[in-house]
Amino acid sequence: MQHGEEGAAMAKDVKIKLIELAAGAGLYLGAIIAAGYWSVAGSWKLVLFLPAYIVLSEGIVWTIYKNFRKRHFFDENLLMILATAGAMFVGRHKEAVAALLFYQVGNLVEAVSLNHTKKSIAEFMDIRPDYANLKTGSGEKTISPGELRRGQIIVIKPGEKVPVDAVVTKGASMIDAKALTGESQPNEVKIGSKLFSGSMNLSGMLEARVYKAYEESTAARIMKLVEEANDKKAESENFAGRFTKYYTPAVTLLGILVMILPPMMFPGYDAGTWMYRGLIFLVAACPCGLLVSVPLAFLGGIGAASRQGVLIKGSNFLEALSDTETFVFDKTGTLTEGVFTVREISPKGMSEEELLELTAYGEAYSTHPIAVSLREAYGKSVDTERVSYTKEHSGFGVEAEIDGKRVLIGNSKYMSSQGMFYQPVSKIGTAVHVAVDGEYAGYILISDMIRKGMRKTLRWMEKHQIETVMLTGDNDRVAEDVAKKLGIDSVFANLMPEDKVEQLEDFMESQLESEKLAFVGDGINDAPVLARADIGIAMGGLGADAALQAADIILMEDEPERIINAIRISKGTVNAVKQNMIFAIGMKVILLMLALFGYVSMQDAIIADMAVMLINILNSFWVLKFPE
Repeated sequence: MQHGEEGAAMAKDVKIKLIELAAGAGLYLGAIIAAGYWSVAGSWKLVLFLPAYIVLSEGIVWTIYKNFRKRHFFDENLLMILATAGAMFVGRHKEAVAALLFYQVGNLVEAVSLNHTKKSIAEFMDIRPDYANLKTGSGEKTISPGELRRGQIIVIKPGEKVPVDAVVTKGASMIDAKALTGESQPNEVKIGSKLFSGSMNLSGMLEARVYKAYEESTAARIMKLVEEANDKKAESENFAGRFTKYYTPAVTLLGILVMILPPMMFPGYDAGTWMYRGLIFLVAACPCGLLVSVPLAFLGGIGAASRQGVLIKGSNFLEALSDTETFVFDKTGTLTEGVFTVREISPKGMSEEELLELTAYGEAYSTHPIAVSLREAYGKSVDTERVSYTKEHSGFGVEAEIDGKRVLIGNSKYMSSQGMFYQPVSKIGTAVHVAVDGEYAGYILISDMIRKGMRKTLRWMEKHQIETVMLTGDNDRVAEDVAKKLGIDSVFANLMPEDKVEQLEDFMESQLESEKLAFVGDGINDAPVLARADIGIAMGGLGADAALQAADIILMEDEPERIINAIRISKGTVNAVKQNMIFAIGMKVILLMLALFGYVSMQDAIIADMAVMLINILNSFWVLKFPE
């Protein structure tokens, strides 16, 4: 169900509950006034209060009927109907209707709270575009984003949302992507820049070529992930569900025993009194406060994270993050910027410019950060017609045919695997070796920069006793240098993609069952490891298909500090859940004891349960209001 439809359905549900409550309250007050005016009793009193009871119980009975059809027999609704119907039967008409009235007030508060929470998330994630301006031969045509096809040209005017993922072909502007990334500063786009659906065009007129249909675009996929997040329940939510599954039939049986055992075991005890106490016991047993507060807290946590530009795919991952004691980081593109700078060009048998040109042409089709940096260092357009063949060897390098020559470009392991002589490089940096037609042609030494904010993030983790590990395919010298600068505990270098998965599995086998391990990668080249970890966190996952698919948590911008925010929100959410559960269960035990000994009435029990629910809701709301 889409957010708009879901919001409308929830608003309609709240409206119906409000109408039922108002009608029931009016009939209840009318019955009280009429009963006092005419001084009625017995059957006539039942006639006066029965309409109010029917109006207030109709929705509850319908819910019970639907639950019965699903073979779900015991819940708080059944407890309430049993208790209040019994109270009507024994002549406690006024109290039975009052209990139903307060119960429905509680249901209304619950519905309003959940609606408010989901609406807060939906408003922030309101990234679904309403229309698109398709450029045609005769001008422009306004159509639904879903009708756009790859390759078509669209026009995006100032103040309009980008309808689908596209590439700018004309114009320049400032783009606000806060709804996607949480980043408050707009970004400048120009010809060749990528546009992600759901972002807002602020200033200039843009024309762009569609490169993803709406269903595959960033906005649609993110909306789908947010909607599906509610289906992935945390262990605490499952516990609350399991608890009420066994708790409700148990207290129903106890309530019946309270009604029948004392008069049977102790002659002289008033059966009517114990019947009424048993009914109060059933009312007091309703687990409303627990049922609403736990999912509300997790929903609030997911909403708070989304406002911080952190997309969490389910409350189970939010809860697991609070137990994470080990963070494993990929190096290139995660700990470092992934933007390499050429430090040295060392050719053999050719000029520096020729060696750089060969690497740029050989890496023409690669998306690896090293390839991108080499093409940028070349600084000229690459004539792909000169490249007749390329084959990328993940973790090693690239084989290409350029101007009819067989060119090998890669690391020292790749050169060794091909039986090529290469010049060892002792300097700090990543050496890209080149061979042409079986002859070594030299190397290019490149180096990466530490990512901004990473030092702060790792210092925070060290302060909070979180272990940090680096996995990289780079050589030992580069890995140790980066680890030393960042203060990382453990380093594993020279790893192939499959080696990273194997190393991660070794870590996970050595940890306790309650401990969790998170892997943080760039979301493009780390999909297998992201999927294998307890929690996969993709850095800068916006628009990266592999990240949206494999990761459990996605940082929509390359800002490591957002990991700190995600951990804080996770721990705050779990603390709120634990507090809610302890408070709700503790108060329920006290209330049941008071009901057993006759110290509370039916209305008192309902009001007390409402108070518990309200306190838990307020305790959950602070998570949603996590500061931006």
